[in-house]
Amino acid sequence: MLAGDMYAPGKIRLIDVPEPVLAATPPDGCSGQIIFQPETTCLCGSDLPYFNGWDEWPIEVGHSLHEMIGTVIATNGHRWKVGDRVLAVPVAQQGFFERYVLNENQAISVATNIPEEQALMAQPLGTAIFALKKLPNLLDVDVAIVGQGPMGQLMNAALRNMGARQIIGIDLLQSRLNVSPRMGATATVCNATREPVAAVRQILDGNLPEIVIECVGHADQQLNLCIDLCRQGGRLLSFGVPPARINDLRWRDLFFKNVTVHTSVGPDFCRDFPLAMQWISEGRVDVSPIITHRFPLARVQEAFELFRDRREGAIKVIVEFPAKSLS
Repeated sequence: MLAGDMYAPGKIRLIDVPEPVLAATPPDGCSGQIIFQPETTCLCGSDLPYFNGWDEWPIEVGHSLHEMIGTVIATNGHRWKVGDRVLAVPVAQQGFFERYVLNENQAISVATNIPEEQALMAQPLGTAIFALKKLPNLLDVDVAIVGQGPMGQLMNAALRNMGARQIIGIDLLQSRLNVSPRMGATATVCNATREPVAAVRQILDGNLPEIVIECVGHADQQLNLCIDLCRQGGRLLSFGVPPARINDLRWRDLFFKNVTVHTSVGPDFCRDFPLAMQWISEGRVDVSPIITHRFPLARVQEAFELFRDRREGAIKVIVEFPAKSLS
């Protein structure tokens, strides 16, 4: 079967690897396992460090895909049966295989009343819900979201659903900001052409927001801008995955503003992903505006390049495995 091999920075090849083997009984401490066969996946910003090449974590065969819908084709547990459609999240983002073994609790049911590419967005939306649950009441609160890529857009939608008053999307790319109002933003600021702090103050009648969310992360992280945007005594949610060290972080400015910092990683499979699926299924959140491109697995190199380079208005890029044509 095929697997992804990110063998050099910015390079992917499809290689042949052995089929996964499911043990007759699950290992100790595991209620059950499945062999999962992906059909539809989408690219995430947290996949890009593996694609670009880095030395913080090892890059192995199977890196990096982790937002996936497909079929259970074998099980030694009791939660799923063969043929069930599930949304699955592999361990350590190592899901770039045609089939792989997975703990049965790393999957949830797929809503059947919506297109599967929309149901797939329950994975990233679930991470946003998990993060926002760490904040106090969001009703009638002004929020700025720095970064209007896939996660910033889903933050817009979740905040709109949770009753925030002003939802201000900030990004360097006007193409992404054009989508933001459709995802729930009440105002946008292109900080490639406007000074963002002054622009936000203008929107908020001279004030700064109570909450600022960093949705960029990695080498392009914008935590210092978020500190500038926070009002005195405000809150900063660091959502984008940060680099190992941030040498120029202005911690003292944050300190004297009395800003409370929240971080977020590791949503709950029993709560956050199912709630996200429910929101999308019930129409409380429309994720369709962020689904911009689709590629077959044979063109995965092209898909990653387009996503990395943020070309053609790319936000969520779908990749279809060969099994998709058989479903």
